[in-house]
Amino acid sequence: MVETILNIGIDDTDSEVFGCTTHVAARIVTHLDGRDGVRFLDYPLLVRLNPNIPWKTRGNGAVSIRIAVDESKIGLEEVKESVLRIVKNLSDLSNPRSDPAVVFLNRIPKKDDLLHNFYLKVLRSMVSPAEALEVADKVGASCSFLKTSKVGVVGALASAGALFEDYTYELLSYRVKENYGKPRMVDRESVYLIDKTSSNTFNNIDPETGRILITPHGRDPVLFGIRGETPQAVYEAFKLVRAEEEIECWCIFKTNQGTDAHFPDKPLAISDIKKYDSVVVEGSVIEKKIIQGGHVIILLGQGGEKIFCAFYSPTGGLRKAASKLEPGDLVRVYGGVKEHKGLLTINVEKMKVLELCEKIVKTPPLCPKCGRRCKSLGLRQGFACEKCGETVMEPQIIRLERGLKKDCPYLPPERAHRHLTKPLKRYGREKHGIGANGFISPWHFP
Repeated sequence: MVETILNIGIDDTDSEVFGCTTHVAARIVTHLDGRDGVRFLDYPLLVRLNPNIPWKTRGNGAVSIRIAVDESKIGLEEVKESVLRIVKNLSDLSNPRSDPAVVFLNRIPKKDDLLHNFYLKVLRSMVSPAEALEVADKVGASCSFLKTSKVGVVGALASAGALFEDYTYELLSYRVKENYGKPRMVDRESVYLIDKTSSNTFNNIDPETGRILITPHGRDPVLFGIRGETPQAVYEAFKLVRAEEEIECWCIFKTNQGTDAHFPDKPLAISDIKKYDSVVVEGSVIEKKIIQGGHVIILLGQGGEKIFCAFYSPTGGLRKAASKLEPGDLVRVYGGVKEHKGLLTINVEKMKVLELCEKIVKTPPLCPKCGRRCKSLGLRQGFACEKCGETVMEPQIIRLERGLKKDCPYLPPERAHRHLTKPLKRYGREKHGIGANGFISPWHFP
C-alpha cells in the first residue's frame, strides 16, 4: 500500500457575525474519517496565530488537517474537491471581512524548514498575502481561494506549517443552526463541577468572579469548548457538562492554545520592534505613572532605546504588580505592540521581575534611652527626644518591602487571558517534543 500525505490548511472562513473555521474542520473530519483509503495522522490542529493583527476575527485561529490517502481506494482529487465543497458551504462568503483560503501540500513540515519558519513568523508578526504566496510556491503548496483578495492564504499556509513543541487539546462542541445568536444554554453548576474535579483541564471558570469561560459570545456556532492537557481529559470533562440545547457535532483539536507560543524564545532589542509584533523585552524602568482608569504606564529603557509599556486595568493582578514598580527595577515584559498617539507601545500580557532596586525612607530615629520617636531640630541639626533631651544626628533608615517576587510570572486574571496565554496551572506541565497522542474513541461526533 502506497499512501500520499495530504496536509490541508484552512483559514478565514468566518466573519464577526457568522461561521467558524473550526466548525468547518469538524465537518470535514466527519466527512473523511472512516472513508476507505483515508487515515488521519493526528487530531486536527487548531492553530492560533498572532493575536495582535487588527483585522482578525475573534481568536485569529486557522486549522490544519493531516491525513494519508491510499489512492488505490480513493482519489486525491476527490478528497480535495470534498474539502473545498464543505468550506464553500460553511463560509460566510457574503461578508467582506471573510476571505476563505485552502492550501494543500503533500508533506508535513519539519522543524526549522521554510514552512515551519513561516508559521513562526505569522505567529509573531504581520505577514502579507504576497509573501505567503511566494512561500507557497517555494514549498509546492497548491492554493484555492473562494474570493479575490487572498488574505486567508496567510493563515492557511501558516497552519499547514505548524509544529507544536508544547501543546494542549480542546474539545469544541457546536450548536444547531437555528440556535445561532441565541443565549447559550449550558448548566453552570456542571461547569463548576468540572473545575473542581478535573485537574487536567484549565480556563473553565474565572476564580475571581465565577464567570463561565467555556462558552463564547456572539453568533458563531460554538456552544462550548473544554481545554486541557490530554484528549482523554477534555472528553471526560465534556461528558460532565450538561448542555441544555441540542449539539450538532463536536471534535477534539490539538492546539497551541495555553502555551505562550506567540512569544519569541529570546528578548528583542527595542530598536527591532515593529507594530503588531508579539514581543519579549527586557529593560529598566525609567518612569511610571498611573493614569485615569487605573491603567499603569511605564517607560522601559534598554541601551539608550525606550518604549512605553501599558498595563491596563482589566489585567487585574498584573496591573497591580506593575503599580509597585519603581525606577531602576529590571523587568522582562511580554506583550503585543500597538501604536498609541504615534508611539509604539507594548500592551503587556505577562511580566517577570528580574531585579528590584532598594526602596528606603528616612524617618526620625528612636531615642536610645527611652525608645520614643525623636523630633527634628531642623535641616542638618539632628533630632532630639522631647522627654530625655537626648540628641541623635542621623535619621533612621527603613528599607521598605517591595511586595514583588523575582522571576515570578505575573499574569492577568483568567477572564482576561488570550487564547495563547499560558495559565499558571500549566507551568511545569509543558510538553517537549512534537509527538502525537494516540486517538481516543470517540474523538469526534458524528
